[in-house]
Formats: sequence, structure tokens, C-alpha cells
Amino acid sequence: MLPALFLGVAMERMILTPRLACMAALVPQGARLADVGTDHGKLPLSLLLEGRVASAIGSDIGEGPLAHAARNAQEHGVSLSLRLAPGLDAVRTEECDTVSIAGMGGQTIAEILQAAPWTAGGSHLLLLQPMTMVYELRRWLWSHGYAIERETVCREGRRQYVILSARGGAPIKEVPLPQCSYSSALLRAQGAADYLRHLLARERRALAGMERARTADDDRLLEQRALVEHIEQALEELV
Repeated sequence: MLPALFLGVAMERMILTPRLACMAALVPQGARLADVGTDHGKLPLSLLLEGRVASAIGSDIGEGPLAHAARNAQEHGVSLSLRLAPGLDAVRTEECDTVSIAGMGGQTIAEILQAAPWTAGGSHLLLLQPMTMVYELRRWLWSHGYAIERETVCREGRRQYVILSARGGAPIKEVPLPQCSYSSALLRAQGAADYLRHLLARERRALAGMERARTADDDRLLEQRALVEHIEQALEELV
């Protein structure tokens, strides 16, 4: 066991934020995990320390964060394979069965998956936590043959986030953007009603602003109205 001090620096505790703790809870027992954008490696390291995963890879584009992750792994005495590369570029399909991508925009997550076509085969569980462009990510997943099997609502501070549990090998679906504001999986999630109320308030404010400004084109205004109506319908089903 290494001492609590390493090179004169206190050992960093692997305490996860509420958002990352939600991600960790969704990783199957015994998984072989690839964590994209691993930063200091807290998500995979916490799972290794708990004995929840059989192996873990941490990928990041930053040398500094990976050096920090390497130090954390050494201090805690666990084996974490680290890759300096964008997305999944340095991860082979046979090295993992679960992929986690958190804290990025929905478009970036879609680009990472598109650059790794093996994720669409259906053999890998994808845990995706977009910070922005959630609707667009759902639409991209459906239009590229990924099924959204589960959605998990989590709260961190005053913000609410969703985690999409997705898997490839599904039929391709082309879905209009307003209908991508939620999935049937989200409606089954704990906390869905509160999340949708928050979403509806935001989209109503956006619609009111567009109507006041009168700068949006007719198609964009119609799309925003359809989006508000779609969320309203979902809430009516839930209550």
C-alpha cells in the first residue's frame, strides 16, 4: 500500500460529483470500461477501487490531465490504461464492452461515435452524458441505428442532466427534432416529470422571445411551437 503522501502531495480522493456518480452507477458489474475525456481518471479509478470493473481505459486529448490520472492510479495502486488521443481513436473494439462519454456537447459525442463505427455494432453499452444539444444527440443516435435503452435523470447543484444508455444494432429511425426532446426511455425514468417541467419552462421562454422579437423565420417558429406542444403532451401523459 502506498503512503497517503506521494511526492510530497496529498493523495487525491476519488470522490465523484453527483453527475459522475450517476454515470458510475450505470456501469455493469465486471465491465471492461473505456472512459472518453477521462480528465484525472476519477470515474474509472473509483470503479476499479470498488472492484466494479474488470479493466478500465482512460482516454483524453490533454497530456496534463492524463499525467494527473497516471499519478492518481499509481497513488491508489490500481492499473488504469491511459491513451493520449481524441475520442476512441486509440481504443480497439475488443478492449472494452462499455463506453462512457460525459461532460461534452451532444455534437462532440456524435462525432466521437461516428469516428468509431464499431460502436454501432450492438456489442457495446454506451453511457452518454451530453451537456448541450441533447435533442440533436437523440436524433443522431436514432438516425444511425442506435437504440436508447434507458435514460437517467441526475441533478448536480441547480442543473439537471440526462444520461443516455444506448446500444447500436437498432433499426434506423428519422425523427423530427421536436420529437427528439425526449424518448420513451426518458418517460420511464425516475424524476422525468420534474425534468420535463424544467425543459418546458425553458422552451416556452425561448418561444416567447422569438415571438416578441419577430426575427425568427416561419419554419423555425413552427418548429419551436411543435417542440413546446410535444413536451406538453409528454407531461400530460405522466401526470
